[in-house]
Amino acid sequence: MRSRECRDAGQAFPIYITVVGGLLFLALAYFAVGQASVNRNGAQTAADSAALAAAQDTRDQLADKWIEDVPDPAEWQRIFEGDVAGLGPSCWRAEQFASRNDARVLSCTTEGLLGFTVEVETVKPVGNSIVPGTEDKRSRASATAEVESRCTFELPADDPGAEDLPELACGDERWILDPENPIDLPTADELFDVHLAD
Repeated sequence: MRSRECRDAGQAFPIYITVVGGLLFLALAYFAVGQASVNRNGAQTAADSAALAAAQDTRDQLADKWIEDVPDPAEWQRIFEGDVAGLGPSCWRAEQFASRNDARVLSCTTEGLLGFTVEVETVKPVGNSIVPGTEDKRSRASATAEVESRCTFELPADDPGAEDLPELACGDERWILDPENPIDLPTADELFDVHLAD
């Protein structure tokens, strides 16, 4: 009777080892998937922030241009549409923000007049895991950000060169601008919205 109990215990031991080994393998597999997911999320965060940074740089330049041209409302619409000559490049801001998120910019391209698409790659690889070949793999992601005017106005139909500036409506705010004293002006984020494209 005792030998039978020993035999049963001896047969259960390999099953126990197999179950524990399987559970360990599953735990390591979940860990590997988690590693890759964290790396991928980091890449997407870097791409999002890089694209937004490039778009915000363009927004700030457009806002500065609008402030210069406040006395000339005939130029406002072109500025709000981004159709302005002489704007500086903005992709340097994408590179700056990507590096802050442990990534590097692979490409930064303009999308029309007011958009940027940025592709990044993580600096750190996924790392060692039970999945072979992941130690040198780096995650890539891309994002597109857009600048959009928040403002509308109407030029006087009878006298576009009138001395009074048109009322500027940006979202829920209204500005009555004085060409002789243009101090209380909307800020860049009141003039333009910057967002990730859907």
